[in-house]
Amino acid sequence: MNLLGRGGRVSMDVDLAGFLTDYSIEVTPRTAAKVPDFAALLPAGTRVYIAHIDGTPIDQMVATARRLGEEGYEAMPHIPARMVETAPALEEWVGRYREEAGVRQALLLAGGLATPRGPFASSIDLMETGVFERMGFRRLHVAGHPEGNREIAPDGSTAVLDEAIAWKQSFHRRTGIDMAIVTQFAFEAGPVIAWAERLRRNGIELPIHAGVAGPARLQTLIKYGLACGVGPSMRVLQRRAMDLSRLMLPYEPGEVLHDLAAYRALHPGGLIERVHFFPLGGIAASAQWANAQSQAVRAA
Repeated sequence: MNLLGRGGRVSMDVDLAGFLTDYSIEVTPRTAAKVPDFAALLPAGTRVYIAHIDGTPIDQMVATARRLGEEGYEAMPHIPARMVETAPALEEWVGRYREEAGVRQALLLAGGLATPRGPFASSIDLMETGVFERMGFRRLHVAGHPEGNREIAPDGSTAVLDEAIAWKQSFHRRTGIDMAIVTQFAFEAGPVIAWAERLRRNGIELPIHAGVAGPARLQTLIKYGLACGVGPSMRVLQRRAMDLSRLMLPYEPGEVLHDLAAYRALHPGGLIERVHFFPLGGIAASAQWANAQSQAVRAA
């Protein structure tokens, strides 16, 4: 049954505040250093991913994770497989997160390098080492690509990606480690919903945390969207760029979040569970928008 109306929108009243409850967001060590007090921006206990940009020293990653934990947040560092130079280096990174920052969770991903620097090319390679079980990690998230991954499947095919997700679900069942799929950001709900439904038909049960871009200038989003391989949902930005009345206004993710929340309300047993913000226009802008939206909806 097609639940999307004209323009790919779901038309119904939704509990957007409920959908935004327990949202997650991400920082880099550099952007985190510019935040004097996370409590002024984020609800207590928010899961904060720490993106590991190529060239960032592990010392800075660990220090950021430690600070977030001390301030009452769930730090979830990225571990990009292709940036890890050796198996002992992986052991060192995971061990330092555990011992120095009290971290027991991580987002595993391939990373943006075309050529691995060491023996690991994918998140599966990282999981196969057994290091996360040995170090007592309780939660691992992995990346999902509702609009495809042109690095892995340039022809747009889904077979390899589907096999990888099935392997990760098997890992979850085998180890008991909690897992979720965090998606690349998209600008409309349709591709994300269709992808989630296809995964469920294939027997996947891992929850999906849907990625959305926080408020930002249109030019910024187009730049990131092209660089990150965002697919059909880029048409939302293209239409907006042609509308002179909206060209200079900052983008806000209200429409895509409304549609995802409506879908979840209609499918309470579906895979789409939470929201993850990519703060492409700055962490303050994304957090303030999410908090204000949630409060406004609750007040109404």
